[in-house]
Amino acid sequence: MTYPDGRPSVASPSGTAANAASQSVNANKTTESNSQMDLDSLRGQVTDLQNAIAKLISDAGNMAVKSAKEATSDVTSQVGAAASNIADKSSEMAQAASEQAKTFASELEKVARANPLGALAGALLVGVVIGLIGRSRS
Repeated sequence: MTYPDGRPSVASPSGTAANAASQSVNANKTTESNSQMDLDSLRGQVTDLQNAIAKLISDAGNMAVKSAKEATSDVTSQVGAAASNIADKSSEMAQAASEQAKTFASELEKVARANPLGALAGALLVGVVIGLIGRSRS
């Protein structure tokens, strides 16, 4: 060992051992301190990672709910449009059937006025057929 001005010092063997032990204790404390700081830093990073994953899962759930609501809304509007279309078509068909029934009744009336005996014979024939059908069921 030397003094700061460069002169050699006289060191006793027990002083050197004490110096080495002190340096060893200081090195252990420094290593321990660095390890503790690294551990604290790692804990903070794990906590940040947990928070980021929780936020990601929450955002994914919110997006799934939003998508489900949009899909439900789309399906509802499509079903409503289809029901409206069916109602319109049914109304048109009922109106067409009503017009055809009126036309048929008008044509039947014209035939009965032109040929009254044929109309009576046709009515009699329809009555007999209905009577036979009703009789066979009972």
